[in-house]
Amino acid sequence: MASRNMVHGTALRLLAGLGLLVGGCSVGPDYKQPSVWSPSSWLNHDKPGQAAVASTLDSMPPDPDWWSVFHDPELTALEQRVAAENFDVRLATARLAESRAQLRVTGADQYPSLTGTGRYERLKISDKEVQRGLTDAVGGLPVSAATASDIRAQAGRATVPPLDIWSDGIDASWELDLWGRVRREVESARANLQSSVEDRRAVLIARLGEVARDYMSLRGSQQQLAIARENQKTAQASLDLTRERFTHGLTTELDVQNAASQLDDVSAQIPNQEQQIAQQINALSLLLGEPPQALSRELETAQPIPPVPPAVPVGIPSELARRRPDIREAEAKLHAATAGVGVAVADFYPRVTLTGAMNFEALQARDLAFWPALAYNFGPSISLPIFQGGRLTGQLQLRKAQQQEAAINYQKTVLSAWRDVDNAMTAYAAEQRRHDQLALSVTAAQRALQLAQEQYRSGLQSFLNVLDAQRTLLAAEQQLSTSTATRSANLVQLYNALGGGWETAFPERAGQALVAKSAGAGKAPS
Repeated sequence: MASRNMVHGTALRLLAGLGLLVGGCSVGPDYKQPSVWSPSSWLNHDKPGQAAVASTLDSMPPDPDWWSVFHDPELTALEQRVAAENFDVRLATARLAESRAQLRVTGADQYPSLTGTGRYERLKISDKEVQRGLTDAVGGLPVSAATASDIRAQAGRATVPPLDIWSDGIDASWELDLWGRVRREVESARANLQSSVEDRRAVLIARLGEVARDYMSLRGSQQQLAIARENQKTAQASLDLTRERFTHGLTTELDVQNAASQLDDVSAQIPNQEQQIAQQINALSLLLGEPPQALSRELETAQPIPPVPPAVPVGIPSELARRRPDIREAEAKLHAATAGVGVAVADFYPRVTLTGAMNFEALQARDLAFWPALAYNFGPSISLPIFQGGRLTGQLQLRKAQQQEAAINYQKTVLSAWRDVDNAMTAYAAEQRRHDQLALSVTAAQRALQLAQEQYRSGLQSFLNVLDAQRTLLAAEQQLSTSTATRSANLVQLYNALGGGWETAFPERAGQALVAKSAGAGKAPS
């Protein structure tokens, strides 16, 4: 038994040593990281002659937990749950696990394939076949006719007992990667894994932004509801005033009906606002993997819309490509497509495979441990494509076209990223200026309503002026509330465009470690 184990170990060491000696080249193009276009500084979004915005951009490095700039504990608590609870992030994590497993499957071709075998058979040969064979063989014997007849008679009665056949051993095969076909396949699979890492980060960023925007909308709707209820009180006070004046003969029933209509119009807005609040809470519940209304107790109490900070740290332009997962994902896909070209080129070259088998076979199990039971075979085989009907040429053309597509997609992704940033900065600055103007409008509308009410009480104006002033104030307050929520949401969109938010949940080192671990780290995967 010890001698047999020594033979097995020697064969494995020889096979591994041969792999170290055979170091082929890798055909096809080597991947080179593309250069990334970026401006020297952030584009100036303040037009000459317009008022400067209150919240300005700062070149300080942005906080990975960008939602902390709003200083809203509830928003922070929601954002911290997204990575673990959101269904889309969990699906992206499952796809990442698929890519990781695929890399291990592809990487297995770098190593010898060893299969242990063990077999037992009970074999019974046909007696008729044996008898016929013996009878036919008698004719060639140099014996007399009588002797031959006697031998034929005995051969006709011959039987063969069943046989027990025992065997165990190892079968091995290994393709020598002389042209780097397998290495290119592993390179492509590793790049695809990196693409999945970045895809998961991109999904996380999108959901972080969606939670923040829905949260801003929720707080905005709650503020809109508070405005409607406050205007309802004002309209009710106006109705009470007109009824009192009508009772004393100081006004007409027309003013009473107009005041009642205004009250009904304002009251009709309240159910719509309550519906929006419920839907927005449901949207946040779904984003966190919760059933409808699961967050009602947590979010139903109205809170102010989170304000924007005086300074917004956005970093420097050259860091955008490093932060944006979609750019990193597009680059990984370009890397995978480039390696795919190398695989297609290698298919034109011969494939050399080492095969071997070493078995111990015996009719009794106790004899398997002895040298005479040894049987083996080994040797190389080579295959060379001669005629494939244009399949290999078509495959190479396909891979080159896919590489060109990936390169174009990478360039488009980079420019799209800068478009997103530019649009987000423009929208953020513009909404701030709009918000300032709406704040002035609300102040003026409040003063106008106050004057209209005073003049109506004094009998200097009709009630129509009061109604117009109420409607103007309600519209101005609603627009200001919407602008406040939009301004905060635009800041969220800006941070989304800058690509931050994944550094804490899915840090870069963890992604690199995942790819390195899946690549095998120099060891044969099990």
